[in-house]
Amino acid sequence: MPFGAERLPDGAVRFRLWAPAAERLDLLLYHTTRPMPAIGDGWFELVTRDAAPGSAYYFLVNGETRVPDPASRFQPSDVHGPSEVIDPRAFEWKDKAWRGRPWNEAVIYELHAGTFSAQGNFSGVEEKLDYLRDLGVTALELMPVADFFGKRNWGYDGVLPYAPDSCYGRPEDLKRLVQAAHSRGLMVMLDVVYNHFGPEGNFLRAYAPQFFTSRHRTPWGEAINFDGEGSQVVRMFFIHNALYWLEEFHLDGLRFDAVHAIKDDSSLHILPELAESVRNTVGQDRHIHLVLENEDNAARYLQEPSGICASHCSYDAQWNDDIHHVCHVLASHEQDGYYEDYAKDPIAALGRCLTEGFYFQGQASSFRGGAPRGEISRGLSPTNFISFLQNHDQVGNRATGGRIISFANWDAVRALMAILLLAPSPPLLFMGEEFGAKTPFLFFCDFRGELAKAVTEGRRAEFSKFKEFNDASARDSIPDPNAESTFLSSKLDWNSLGESEQKDWLKFYSDLLALRQKAIVPFLSQAGESGLTSGYSTFKNSGLCARWKTANQTLQLISNLSDDTIDFARPESDDEIYATFNTAAGHTMPAWSVGWYLNSEL
Repeated sequence: MPFGAERLPDGAVRFRLWAPAAERLDLLLYHTTRPMPAIGDGWFELVTRDAAPGSAYYFLVNGETRVPDPASRFQPSDVHGPSEVIDPRAFEWKDKAWRGRPWNEAVIYELHAGTFSAQGNFSGVEEKLDYLRDLGVTALELMPVADFFGKRNWGYDGVLPYAPDSCYGRPEDLKRLVQAAHSRGLMVMLDVVYNHFGPEGNFLRAYAPQFFTSRHRTPWGEAINFDGEGSQVVRMFFIHNALYWLEEFHLDGLRFDAVHAIKDDSSLHILPELAESVRNTVGQDRHIHLVLENEDNAARYLQEPSGICASHCSYDAQWNDDIHHVCHVLASHEQDGYYEDYAKDPIAALGRCLTEGFYFQGQASSFRGGAPRGEISRGLSPTNFISFLQNHDQVGNRATGGRIISFANWDAVRALMAILLLAPSPPLLFMGEEFGAKTPFLFFCDFRGELAKAVTEGRRAEFSKFKEFNDASARDSIPDPNAESTFLSSKLDWNSLGESEQKDWLKFYSDLLALRQKAIVPFLSQAGESGLTSGYSTFKNSGLCARWKTANQTLQLISNLSDDTIDFARPESDDEIYATFNTAAGHTMPAWSVGWYLNSEL
């Protein structure tokens, strides 16, 4: 790795920093100052035998500003403290035979390491791995763990992207978690943030202002510089970060947060370059999965680009917000904000999402003032689109962090999950939803002073346009993101699993996931070999029929997504694999009913 502190084969340690705005750079090691020679193009480097794994160090810029290493592998005392030299070769891996799992087997479980368990750390997650495996999960997705200011945060305010936050444990603890997951056949993916740095603890402007550009703007201010002067080093910083997590921590994939906010006018956008680097290195000998969050519905990143790069540089999948939004409308009848785009004909919108990927494939969005949104996704594989009814954003961005079962029709939720868990697209669960968790998941952080005040006031102001929070006193009731109680109330209550209601939800999810493994995964394996065609139709206003066909099998869904009983036509196949109603009893479908059929054609 060209950045940071690297233990060399002879036992010496090389310290390296790109600081093009610095006139002088020193290494602070054991309370002594050692000059770091400039080696050209803004780089400074020092090799010394006086450092070893465990040594604490800072960089001193122009004899005045003490800063941590931006590529620090560990910050034992948070973002303002010293960095620690880590030897990545010291951990003894026991998963050398692990090659990952193919993407068509993916059932993803998103979790926040601080609120998933009572311990609130990597070890707490490790203790629940048997539970997750038995549930039917095949991939854990950790919300960002890169070092952030304070003791609690969602993770999207990270400022040191190479350092697992010390509140969750040491780097070895994360490695042990990954190794333990692999021993149980579970993949581990990590959410990474390459669109901005957090507001506290980022010192890059003091010595490398070229990391940022005023030519592009993002919701967080100036954009990260991926296409201007000095951008080649910036690009390298993030590409190596992706490789670092995949190589040093044996992770099976990455989820890239809000890539629509990554602004890059280069001839080769950073996203395909990053994917190409991964595919040509660590991705050569094991399954590595790269997933996007992209509000722009840019389908071009999900297929092999032509003339952009020489080798495979596409992404495995994208979070499909469209399918969430239409399912949310069906279950809750909410039509505020972006939900208005899905309220006109939600049954057809769901059919399109299930069989074509995106709902918005270039048509105008009312929520966006009539601007077109998205690119054509018809023809891509269903496995390119991750489906979910809940995730950290959709729960946590509600004022009181309410999960969908706290305000929606439970029959609707069950019907929609019976669709999402058995449809070809890989499903994603948000921690606790599988047992009907009653605990909220609130927005929380741990800032100080004026920044804390601004975050709290800004959070409450976001909801001023909602009727429920028109009144200032009502907005004051929204939990303070900086209060420790907000964080603590977001922790899962595992004791509730003893209650009958939670047991019923858990059985519902685990039964469907077992069926997915038995029937849907083999169907997807066949589809990967022979190709897949799909289509949908609607009937009786609330009825939806969807079909996916391989060379010799047809997977069919028939559903009634309303509170009314409707007539229906019998499915083409009698090979029922799941149904919430008796298809042989007549020609009517009860409210919120679902049937799945898998027919082999000889």
